[in-house]
Amino acid sequence: MMSFTIAIDGPAAAGKGTLSRMIAAHYGFQHLDTGLTYRAAAKAMLDQGLPLDDEVLAAGFAGKVDLSGLDRSVLSAHGIGEAASKIAVMPAVRRELVEAQRRFAAREPGTVLDGRDIGTVVCPDAPVKLFVTASPEVRARRRFDEIIASGEAADYERIFAEVRQRDERDMNRADSPLKPAADAHLLDTSEMSIEAAFRAARSLIDAALKQE
Repeated sequence: MMSFTIAIDGPAAAGKGTLSRMIAAHYGFQHLDTGLTYRAAAKAMLDQGLPLDDEVLAAGFAGKVDLSGLDRSVLSAHGIGEAASKIAVMPAVRRELVEAQRRFAAREPGTVLDGRDIGTVVCPDAPVKLFVTASPEVRARRRFDEIIASGEAADYERIFAEVRQRDERDMNRADSPLKPAADAHLLDTSEMSIEAAFRAARSLIDAALKQE
């Protein structure tokens, strides 16, 4: 039996993580938030006070990331996300983590991977590819609300600027830039509830499963 892979891409705070977890739970598939793999490598470097601009060093930490030990509650910290976005532009780091992600994608009976280059680089042959997006304003507001809800202080204008900067880095990096795969289905969640996005995704996935 071949693994059935669902590739979900999109910018930060577009809703792809929540949607991916819902899809994985519904179909009984294994889920990997590939962004956490970059966050894990960045956190390991931050914990040791190491510079984030050393590609060889960062790649070494990326190669040691344990996919079974990714703690979302710890790795979701805002500062870790900013650090991760800096090492994620490094080709050597991406090579290490993409190989690990591809091994994960082969797990049976199926997998859901979400990130920024799943449909274009990690799993270009995935039978279902979704690109989940939303306006920068909506995504900044969602991130702001998440931080406030966690009990931390937040400044909307600063978060909005960071969202735009991160988009710029992700979309214009030389290695695996953020962009929809040519055959990806676009889901704009700016004015769409997560339940509506889930229904739309499920109809696409059900149709693809029938063809397997």
